[in-house]
Amino acid sequence: MEWEPHLSIPVHRPIIHLCLLSSLLVSLLAFWNPPTTAQVTTESVPPNVVKGNDVLLRVHNLPENILACGWFRGTTIEPSNQIISYAAHSQEITPGAAHTGRETLYYNGSLLFQNTSLEDTGDYTLQYVKINAQIERVTGQLRVFGE
Repeated sequence: MEWEPHLSIPVHRPIIHLCLLSSLLVSLLAFWNPPTTAQVTTESVPPNVVKGNDVLLRVHNLPENILACGWFRGTTIEPSNQIISYAAHSQEITPGAAHTGRETLYYNGSLLFQNTSLEDTGDYTLQYVKINAQIERVTGQLRVFGE
C-alpha cells in the first residue's frame, strides 16, 4: 500500500498557512501594549474629617520592594518636616521632627492620624526609595473641619 500525502490530513481540520499565522501575530503585536506599573497615589479616608476624629492617608500601588519611605508635612522634603520614616532592611519605623505622637505608619505606606486637629489640614508628601535607588514622591491632602 502506497502512502498518499493528501489522505494524511483529515478533511474536517482547517489548514492554517504560515503566512496567515505570521501576519496575525504581527497584527496582535502592533496593538498589544505591555502592562505598565500602576502609579502610586494617596487618598484621604474619609475625604473630609471632623476635628477629633481619625483619618488615614491611604497609599495605593506602592511598590513592594522599596528600600525606605517617609512622610513629610507640606511639599518640601526637609528633616524638620519629617513625620515618620520606614527602613525596609531593618523594618524599623522612626518618628521624625514633625511627629506629634498621633501618627502611625503602616508597612503599606499609609499614614494614620488619630485625634485630628485643625492644624493637621494641609499637604503631606510621601517619599519612597525604590530597590533601584530611584527616589519618587507623591503628595496627598488632608482636610480637617471644625465640629
